[in-house]
Amino acid sequence: MVSIREVAASAGVSIGTVSNVLNAPDKVSPATVARVHTAIERLGFVRNDAARQLRAGRSRCVGLVVLDIGNPFFSDIARAAEQRAAENNLVVLLASTDDDAERERLYLETFEEQRVFGLLISSAREDLDRLHALRERGVPIILVDRDGRGTPFPSVTVDDKAGGLVAAHHLCQTGRRRIAFVGGPLSLHQIADRLHGARRAIQEYPDARLAVIETSAPTVLAGRRAGEHLSTASDRPEAIFCANDLLAIGVLQALTSHGIQVPADIALIGYDDIDFAQSTLVPLSSVRQPSTHVGSTAIDLLVAAAEDRSFIDHISFEPTLVPRASTMPHNAG
Repeated sequence: MVSIREVAASAGVSIGTVSNVLNAPDKVSPATVARVHTAIERLGFVRNDAARQLRAGRSRCVGLVVLDIGNPFFSDIARAAEQRAAENNLVVLLASTDDDAERERLYLETFEEQRVFGLLISSAREDLDRLHALRERGVPIILVDRDGRGTPFPSVTVDDKAGGLVAAHHLCQTGRRRIAFVGGPLSLHQIADRLHGARRAIQEYPDARLAVIETSAPTVLAGRRAGEHLSTASDRPEAIFCANDLLAIGVLQALTSHGIQVPADIALIGYDDIDFAQSTLVPLSSVRQPSTHVGSTAIDLLVAAAEDRSFIDHISFEPTLVPRASTMPHNAG
């Protein structure tokens, strides 16, 4: 294998200059950087990152652990995190747990073995002992899509209770009173919080009531099953609030297959405002989460925590209502 010494000799610079080009290029003139990179390409040099990590104590890689990368909300977080990480000379390594505790454990162990720069994690686990142990061993950790108040971990999240409140308020303000909440599992705190907010809103309308249809997962297929059930129910609701847009898309498919018109027969609102929400058969009202802000802010918090182990900050973004055709008021033309 080509050594860093050979690269230095070919470029006519010192070994230290090559090291700076690889690790801190801002310390080297652009002309020298270009000359070193030319030598690297000509010789086919590949640096030994494992050795560099051993010397530095950590890599330039950030571990991002999410619940489900198939959910566009987490995909958007990952994309924004990658962009902000690149601005800080960092690279994001992505892991999706599918809410599996054993997979989460394996990913955390692997990232620690790789001496990652730090961890961004969206975990459904109430027990944070493993994260506490990692932090004690010097791994900076940021909780993502989870309020870290009461823990030693900085966090960035979205106020899901406020989101549930605004969604249910919107449905009631369009004249609907028999409302169904579709979402699950309720063990996921994000979904439970959205339901909590919806219940608070319903309490402000004495003639309104909220039925809860818990699903096994927040997916299109689970939404379709819930929609099939609601389509044939004797006390069919006037409106449905789905805990995310994937569920809402599945519900919309089921309602449409039964000849139920949205919003004339049933109003429908989702959550997340994924890109596809505005392109469904009936443009879907939704509650928008600022997922890109969550991803970029998580990296900002991680960089701060890496520089100062005592750093703790908790940032909560407010979701916003995005009304579309699926919740048009009863009396609208």
